[in-house]
Amino acid sequence: MRTNRLVPYLFLLPAVAILALGLLVPLYNAVMLSFFDWNFGQPWSARRYLGFANFERLVTDPTVWRSVRTTFVFGFWVVTLEMLIGVGLALLLEKAIRGATFFRTVFVMPLMIAPVVVGLIWRYLLDARNGIVNYYLARIGEAVPVLQEYGFRSQAWLADPTLAMASIVVSDVWQWTPFVFMIVLAGLQGLPSDVMEAAYIDGANWWRMTWHIKLPMMRNILLIALLMRVIDVFRALEVIFVMTGGGPGSATRVLSLTLFQTAFTARDLGYASTIALLLSLILIVFSVILLVFSNPLKGKADF
Repeated sequence: MRTNRLVPYLFLLPAVAILALGLLVPLYNAVMLSFFDWNFGQPWSARRYLGFANFERLVTDPTVWRSVRTTFVFGFWVVTLEMLIGVGLALLLEKAIRGATFFRTVFVMPLMIAPVVVGLIWRYLLDARNGIVNYYLARIGEAVPVLQEYGFRSQAWLADPTLAMASIVVSDVWQWTPFVFMIVLAGLQGLPSDVMEAAYIDGANWWRMTWHIKLPMMRNILLIALLMRVIDVFRALEVIFVMTGGGPGSATRVLSLTLFQTAFTARDLGYASTIALLLSLILIVFSVILLVFSNPLKGKADF
């Protein structure tokens, strides 16, 4: 009997072992490299042991902490907008209405585009001279001059710090809102119909059913979507690199871009590994916080 209980775990063991190796080996290499001064392209024998010097440098490095702050600002706006828009679209397209399949397909299309291509698309759309966004803004401003005071004119989207941040936020929301939309829509379609019918019979309107029944029953699903988007935000690199390269100045230099530039531009793999450990620590803290919030709900949102 005891042997039969162990059989499922034995089948899972190969997959767990592969996943563990894929996690532990890179983590071990990152921790080990963080104690050395080793440049990309040099032989391993040329490394120089630094002890905790890289960690001391990290604590006092304004570039890193400025990029951490930029990442939090970027992440706040991106995750907030994607969750609100994704949940809203899922609620609107939950029912079988005319054209729902078409709209669902259109909403999901940005998710299928490679991040580098997304960066190029938005870079050309927001080009200060030839971008289509500035073209139509200028035309509207010319037709209604009073609107020029409210931004309806050509803008240096990627050269102004505030507009550059807004631009990368919009590009990320455009690409990744469909991800939240699909997860929430699948959760809504999996809700028990008998509960919905009972609430409808009791006289609950759409707002009450959504706020008091549907969303509470989907809290764990929403937390999973939130956690996955938070993790992806801290890994965001390609779109920002293509659109702004972290500029203007350091206005859009997120932590992942600082890590990339330290490793492959400055070729300082030892210090880059230290930054990678900081990034991993931040993600672990966020993951633990969200998992703690989801634990009290275990069993209540299982349907």
